[in-house]
Amino acid sequence: MASAQQLPSSGSDAKFEERKRKRMESNRESAKRSRMKKQQRLEELVSETTQLQNQNGVIRDRIDSVERNYRAMDAENNVLRAQLAELTERLDSLNSMTVFWADNTGFPVDIPEIPDTLLEPWQLPFPIQPVTATSDMFNFEPAGLMMI
Repeated sequence: MASAQQLPSSGSDAKFEERKRKRMESNRESAKRSRMKKQQRLEELVSETTQLQNQNGVIRDRIDSVERNYRAMDAENNVLRAQLAELTERLDSLNSMTVFWADNTGFPVDIPEIPDTLLEPWQLPFPIQPVTATSDMFNFEPAGLMMI
């Protein structure tokens, strides 16, 4: 009788071992798929990071270019303001000489005053027309940027 009882248990042991083996194989496959997905996601993130760093470099280069252009324009504006001040002073001097000449010769001369708007253009007496601008005026190309 003892041998009859061992047969069913050895059969159930074999089934148990077979299930255990299948479960372990299934777990291995699942773990492998999980590792592969994780590796694929990591590669995607590395690629995205590289792409964003490249875009960041391009944007920084554009910012540097705009800053250089701004500094150049600011320097040019300073030169123009200095030239305006010098020319205004010359005009005042010439007007003074003309008035002196007119007073001494008796010849009437009408000398218009220099309008303050030339010296302070932000205080123009008439409304300033809006300036329309587009992105291509500044060589900005957003097509290179990728939305994620």
